[in-house]
Amino acid sequence: MKKDSWTGRCAALVMTLVLALCMLSGCGGSGPAGIGSSESGKSGGRKLSYEDAQTELDALLTRVHQYEVESPEMDIYSDEVTVADTLADIDTFPITVQGSGEIDLEIAAPSEFTGSQPDDWLNVVAQRFNQSGAEVDGKRVSVTVRKMASGEVVTYMTGGGYKPDLYIPSSYALGEMLRAGGIGVVELADRVAGNTAGMLIKKDVYDTFTEKYGDATVGSVLEATLAGDLTFAYTNPYTSATGLNILTTMLHSFDAADPLSDRASEKLLEYQKQSPPVAYTTGVLRNQAAKGIINAMVMEEQAYINQPELKSYVYIPAGIRHDHPVYTFDYVSKQKQEAAKLFTQFCLSEDSQKLATDKGFNRRDEYESEDPGLDGAGYLAAQRVWKQNKNGGKPIIAVFVADTSGSMEGSPLRSLKESLVSSSSYISEDNYVGLVSYSDDVTVNLPIDRFDAKQRAYFSGEVKALTARGSTATYDAVLVASRMILDKKQEVPDAKMMLFVLSDGEQNEGYDLARITPVVEGLGIPVYTIGYNLSDTSELEELSGINEAANIKANTDDVVNHLRNLFSVEM
Repeated sequence: MKKDSWTGRCAALVMTLVLALCMLSGCGGSGPAGIGSSESGKSGGRKLSYEDAQTELDALLTRVHQYEVESPEMDIYSDEVTVADTLADIDTFPITVQGSGEIDLEIAAPSEFTGSQPDDWLNVVAQRFNQSGAEVDGKRVSVTVRKMASGEVVTYMTGGGYKPDLYIPSSYALGEMLRAGGIGVVELADRVAGNTAGMLIKKDVYDTFTEKYGDATVGSVLEATLAGDLTFAYTNPYTSATGLNILTTMLHSFDAADPLSDRASEKLLEYQKQSPPVAYTTGVLRNQAAKGIINAMVMEEQAYINQPELKSYVYIPAGIRHDHPVYTFDYVSKQKQEAAKLFTQFCLSEDSQKLATDKGFNRRDEYESEDPGLDGAGYLAAQRVWKQNKNGGKPIIAVFVADTSGSMEGSPLRSLKESLVSSSSYISEDNYVGLVSYSDDVTVNLPIDRFDAKQRAYFSGEVKALTARGSTATYDAVLVASRMILDKKQEVPDAKMMLFVLSDGEQNEGYDLARITPVVEGLGIPVYTIGYNLSDTSELEELSGINEAANIKANTDDVVNHLRNLFSVEM
């Protein structure tokens, strides 16, 4: 019995030492298999519960070097931020065709026909036109094509002073919004590439859906979503013409007599409480669909036709048609207006229209628009209604995590500071915001508080005071920010949690991604990542993918636009 007792005590001692060594070795790097290691959670092992994730978070934080700014700087000299201040240079939007004629027209047009093949109809037509020898008053005419989302053109023209010669948006709603913004719009054609926008429903749920709800309409999809039978997602109505189309159709279905009524707004609020967050891009929608997070989403028909991975979905047209009208403007010279008419006629030629059909356009001519009864001012008002209700009436607790390692010195950090300050004007004062920065260690620059004028001034002051040095302890900073969010959520229990990481490189100090993944997953905090000047953002993509948040590849020139649009959607 003594020998057995001694053996048992030795075994217990050995087991204790093994566990201690496992925990110690797991404090840096990915560590061995076990709680919080790369073999838990998404990696295929046991997923941590919310409570266990908090326990593991606190254990990991004991090895993180963190400091707090005792007296945050307050920026009391900042001027009021205008829309123009939040816009990147127009040249951040790529030129896809460059003209060289004596008369050259700049065309602003969306990605469905200014992208890569097969989404390149306008590019091909523009190149053919430039080679056609067209002339006005003996001068050779050409066109230059700039790729811009339909909604971004409206923002840049009404708020940033951008003046293209031609605008070919997805739908007439965008032209009406320009008119409402005081811009003299001249319509040259109401259609050059016929298309519809609508909804996709996964085939394996479509039959069940129609059996219970009848025909697939926006109204029935909303009803099914509210009942929990569908998970339907749409895109940002400030940049996406499809998102705006479906939003206004939703409001019309809530109140056909007045889509902007209090009743419609209340119904939208009710819907947003149960719906997935609005997607930053259609790419995010496709990723969510591929992972089974959603089973219904918005899409244009031409995009649906050209993406084989969407063949498992049924397409249902909805809202107004997306026929790509052509507009010029009263500020454009008479000579250029004549050139614009020549190009419009070229787009409508038999060869150009055959090409449009080959590229996926002109497929559903029988479809008639479901008019929501809104003019340009009404569409602008609908965006504001969405902005007020997009978070389902819940405030947001967010921490911005800024990389201030040595590689951020110079242009990257300067761009981060300028863009973060200006874009923060899109963050509602009903939300709660804090700031963390990191290099070798982690600094809490600003504790979380309501984003009122005082907190906004502290945020601006601390962002402007950031300096670059040292290594990159990204995931240590994520842990610190997560604990800040959890603490604040005890005060605001109904709030949504978000974390934003802005970085130009991979972690090379402190914990690695595999070590913190189970904790982030268990806590359920979505981590939005913005990678600066990175050719490989795979680690940031993986971090965002843990809880299905957006990952953005940006450079120092266009990050302001990315942040503006991200905050419009999420904050």
